[in-house]
Amino acid sequence: MKRLVKVLAVLCAMALGLCALAEESGTAGETANGDTLYQVALLQSLVQGYYDGIVTVGELKQHGDTGIGTFEGVNGEMIVLDGTVYQAVADGSIAVPSDDETVPFSNVTFFDVDETLTLSGIGDMAALQDAMNGVVKALGANCFYMVRLEGTFDAIKVRSEYKQEKPYRALDVALADDQTEFDYEDVRGTIVGLYCPDYMGGLNTPGWHFHFINEDRTRGGHVLQVSVAEAQAAFDMTDGFEMALTREAAFQDMELAKDVNEAIHRAETATTGNND
Repeated sequence: MKRLVKVLAVLCAMALGLCALAEESGTAGETANGDTLYQVALLQSLVQGYYDGIVTVGELKQHGDTGIGTFEGVNGEMIVLDGTVYQAVADGSIAVPSDDETVPFSNVTFFDVDETLTLSGIGDMAALQDAMNGVVKALGANCFYMVRLEGTFDAIKVRSEYKQEKPYRALDVALADDQTEFDYEDVRGTIVGLYCPDYMGGLNTPGWHFHFINEDRTRGGHVLQVSVAEAQAAFDMTDGFEMALTREAAFQDMELAKDVNEAIHRAETATTGNND
């Protein structure tokens, strides 16, 4: 009996040790994942017309609570905020897609604040980027940054787009026909922004990319122009990167190394005058 008691004691001690190790490993994993930017596919594949979903919304939320992206068929603009995935559809309104909806391109991370910046009287997009770049330069320009910019905007122009049907056209061509634009004045809300370093030119677009959602979560889209009355910017500096790809033949047959910078620029910045 004494021997049995000793064996049981040893087994209990081993079990407790394994539990402690699992907890430590879990914590380490969460910390590592929290400092990782998770990217679905490439902006270059999206721009060339690969709009099929690669991961589900439910899977995406396992990799981050803050970010930007789009949906299968380029069905509107994605804003991920506080763990909720929002969809700014073609009429500028906001939907909350199901976890089964699929995603052809996105960037998300688990947001934590590494730096803050108070902004006021920012007249245009160039001035906003200059102010944000000051923080990036000070902290390190070769990391990724996700930013939450919360405040009041004197004016903001955003866009969304209608869902595309196969055969898919290149993104800049599709947007020339199916992009819708919306102008808001004196509006409160949140801009979610992503900064990619210069060396990411083959996988994403270097510099800043912004999506907006208003305070009551009813309007939003990809930011084309903005002026900031006053806002607080919170920066998450991220030094890890993970990318999800697909084995699907149409993706594997794409020439992803070719230069599509002009098409990216048109897709990111062009306005069409299709205001609603």
